[in-house]
Amino acid sequence: MTSVGRPGAALAPGARRRSRERALELLYEAESKGVTPDLLLVELQVQPEQYATELIRGVVELAGEIDDLIVRHSKEWALDRMPVVDRQLLRLATFELLARADVPTAVVLDEAVELAKSYSTENSGRFVNGVLAAIAANVRPAPGRAE
Repeated sequence: MTSVGRPGAALAPGARRRSRERALELLYEAESKGVTPDLLLVELQVQPEQYATELIRGVVELAGEIDDLIVRHSKEWALDRMPVVDRQLLRLATFELLARADVPTAVVLDEAVELAKSYSTENSGRFVNGVLAAIAANVRPAPGRAE
């Protein structure tokens, strides 16, 4: 497990949702500006919530593994051909699936789908749900199911 993947203190209702949204915004901004998310974090006047920072750093730390999982489970979609929001959202949610066992799978998927519906294309919710469900089945097999 990554150093960022340890469960932290309980967050207030809605705090994780706001942190995910902020992390998505910052990952999108970093890609749009052509800078690393780490550099963007350093340059911010006001630091984001701790969970948002943990998510961003986790995405950076596990980037290779995350992108490999997304590519393997997004049938016929090259990573660079996906809408930027979808790509960054998939990275964010995949990190949570890999390294945040304290966050239930259903919550990760539901939150990602809601963000996709709010910030991306008309079909993004279904696309994000399908890819993440396949990744979740691979990295978080259901209890009692053989791996």
